[in-house]
Amino acid sequence: MTEKILITGADGFIGSHLTELLIREGYEVKALAQYNSFNSWGWLENINGLEHIEVLTGDVRDPHYCKHITKGMDVVFHLAALIAIPYSYIAPDSYIDTNVKGTLNICQAAMENKVGRVIHTSTSEVYGSATYVPIDEKHPLQAQSPYSASKIGADAIAMSFYNAFELPLTIARPFNTYGPRQSARAVIPTIISQMASGRALIEIGDTTPTRDFNFVTDTCRGLLALARCEKAVGEVVNIGSNEEISIGDTLNLIRELMNSQVEWVIDKQRFRPEKSEVNRLWCDNTKIRELTGYEPVFSLKEGLQKTIDWFTNPEHLSKYKTNIYNV
Repeated sequence: MTEKILITGADGFIGSHLTELLIREGYEVKALAQYNSFNSWGWLENINGLEHIEVLTGDVRDPHYCKHITKGMDVVFHLAALIAIPYSYIAPDSYIDTNVKGTLNICQAAMENKVGRVIHTSTSEVYGSATYVPIDEKHPLQAQSPYSASKIGADAIAMSFYNAFELPLTIARPFNTYGPRQSARAVIPTIISQMASGRALIEIGDTTPTRDFNFVTDTCRGLLALARCEKAVGEVVNIGSNEEISIGDTLNLIRELMNSQVEWVIDKQRFRPEKSEVNRLWCDNTKIRELTGYEPVFSLKEGLQKTIDWFTNPEHLSKYKTNIYNV
């Protein structure tokens, strides 16, 4: 019998790619897009295999709706979240409602409906600036932004349902995922989209922090691997490449791949407050490799080339406002 899977946040960047992966793998998929009066399904609109899934529109902030959509599900991938760090500085209450309360609603609903497995999606931002590298799952959690604080809270709520109620749950903690369809609030899309639009001078924030970039297909493969792994129940598991690169070196690599001599200027509005900046992220992916055999497939160069190919398509680039800073 085909497993029935619900993906919350399926209309987003990672969620839409995960939806495509699950379609290819032959699962019966329900994909939740946030309700809106435009009846827009976000990035689901043009995915491959849309005709093979059921698209739902609603909101994880509504506990009654969560109970409705989790009925009969074998697996729930919970990705719905507010994720833009700059916006969390000015609208933190929204992050508590969506990320913490939304996670509570999904866990409560999954428990009541006896869902077989929940994969709750966390973020490497919960670690803050590395106190040691590479970062394993025992690294201290540091709330350096309202966003990361909300995700720490969401993770704690999720794990409490495993400990208190034996909800079969895994916390997946992806590091910096990038690829086609990503919001231009993230550094790789903001660099590529500005260059692709023909700007002679691109604007960027701090180039000194380091990140562990993982291509979106690899992140989705990691999520699915954890859902298939019984030993991962009750565990927190990183998903990353186990490689570190600075933002500046990433920019230079993109310039090389795009055969560009474009210059850049530092835009102070793109800086985080000093104590809020996460200066170093580098994933220790030992745990997921030992649990599932997972290994990233795409090198950074390969993933960046695929991302560049997508953004330089005029149809795709037209969806981005490259002349403004996307909070």
